[in-house]
Amino acid sequence: MSTEPTVLITGTSSGIGLATAVAAAQAGWRAVATMRDPGKAGALLAAAEAAGVRELVEVRALDVTDPASVEACVAGIAADHGRLDAVVNNAGAGHVGTIEQQSVEQVRAVMEVNFFGVVQVTRAALPLLRASRGRLITVTSVGGVVGQPFNEAYCAAKFAVEGFMESLAPVAATTGVTVSVVEPGAVASEFVANVGIDPDAVAAAGPYGPALAKYLERVQGAFANAQTSEGAAASIIEVLAAEKPAFRVQTSEAARAFTAVKLADQDGSAVQGLTTGWVA
Repeated sequence: MSTEPTVLITGTSSGIGLATAVAAAQAGWRAVATMRDPGKAGALLAAAEAAGVRELVEVRALDVTDPASVEACVAGIAADHGRLDAVVNNAGAGHVGTIEQQSVEQVRAVMEVNFFGVVQVTRAALPLLRASRGRLITVTSVGGVVGQPFNEAYCAAKFAVEGFMESLAPVAATTGVTVSVVEPGAVASEFVANVGIDPDAVAAAGPYGPALAKYLERVQGAFANAQTSEGAAASIIEVLAAEKPAFRVQTSEAARAFTAVKLADQDGSAVQGLTTGWVA
């Protein structure tokens, strides 16, 4: 059984998830760092060792698209540690393409990992979070606020996550669970490389070729000045530590400026104030 507060973090083999696991351990949390393939934990464990927190980072297998894997991981944490104080839903995958040139099956696959994976982890973890009066934090994206060209499926999934969590937050609060979403903008990580765009292939995008070329040029510029994974992780740790965290948190000034184009209620307090009154 653990005496340290315990946080489950999904998608920790690289990027924001890896940085969050190390930063959480540095802040005194027992970080249960999960990934589909624990054989890819080398970079995480090396970073934890370098930070002097290896003993607080524990790697477990979890595939957010597999309900049995999710249930087994959460049950294992309960059995081994007797507590779960926070969850960071971070696992996700990018996807670039436009619907005329995509299959509906591809769109469903994007929704499966980016939306239904979050739903499954959240559902499994809520009983433990109720017991600890804990925190549920979900990494979404500025793409969950502003729809972006050639990101129809990805943004749809992130919009769905934001709607799910905005609706869940006042209900969870009646049982002592705090819900927040964290919205990064451009982050220098393997996430972009994992999208899998072949620059040579986009020339064959038919009538959408010129628009796609212009979009990719804009993306390259944005990611040339991207925030670090550690910078994004620092915002997540602030939410973990805050006495009363906001519902919606952007991880950088660039993300705040971008989402402000659409969000008048930028931190989510006005919506939460309205809907909390419906159930409290």
